[in-house]
Amino acid sequence: MELVHWISIMSRYRFITPNRTGKWYPDLETAKQFAAEIGAGFLDSRTGRFVAYVGTKLEIGALHDDLKEGLEPA
Repeated sequence: MELVHWISIMSRYRFITPNRTGKWYPDLETAKQFAAEIGAGFLDSRTGRFVAYVGTKLEIGALHDDLKEGLEPA
């Protein structure tokens, strides 16, 4: 099993702005879709790419870890 594949299966994602913290989602695409709700960025309708606003951070956490130690800044 490749490391990249393992990381994508065993991770959860959320976006954080200076003022708000998003919910955890099981995949990056879902996290991007809901990031606009907290003002973290937007999905470009032409390209489908996520554009993060200044100050937005992506957190990647282990699915089985609810503790801060499981988080890695992206």
